[in-house]
Amino acid sequence: MAGNIKDKEAFQRLNFLYQAAHCVLAQNPENVELARFYCFTQKTIAKRLVLRQDPSVKRSICKSCCSLLIPGVTSTVRQRRGPRKQRVTIIRCLSCGQTKKFLNDPKHQLWVDQPEAQLENQPQPEAQNPSSRASTQGHKPEKSSGAPSSAQHPAS
Repeated sequence: MAGNIKDKEAFQRLNFLYQAAHCVLAQNPENVELARFYCFTQKTIAKRLVLRQDPSVKRSICKSCCSLLIPGVTSTVRQRRGPRKQRVTIIRCLSCGQTKKFLNDPKHQLWVDQPEAQLENQPQPEAQNPSSRASTQGHKPEKSSGAPSSAQHPAS
């Protein structure tokens, strides 16, 4: 399945940029601008090539300033009670102040993580080539006589 990805090189480049942004911030937390440049480039490439990124990657990048959201370094994470006593995670970007809210429902599962979203779990239509279609439509199986043929039992 991994060999059939349409834009494999583009996904590899996006992955490299995402990892580079993480490495830059891990080595020196002051390099926020360089990590932001990598994330902005990643976002631009994905948008230009119309590629879908994993939700976990999209959740870790600020939508307004393209800063990588690492708790304690470039963002703050808080747990709150939302409306109707639901638990909510609030992530606030320290660069621009943008906030993201995510429900904390332990039973919630993203569409991407559900089994029916995976391509290998989808029912495949019976794709018949012309030779197999001709063999199943009008031909009856040959009746075998009492003597075995050489095709059934090869000589040893």
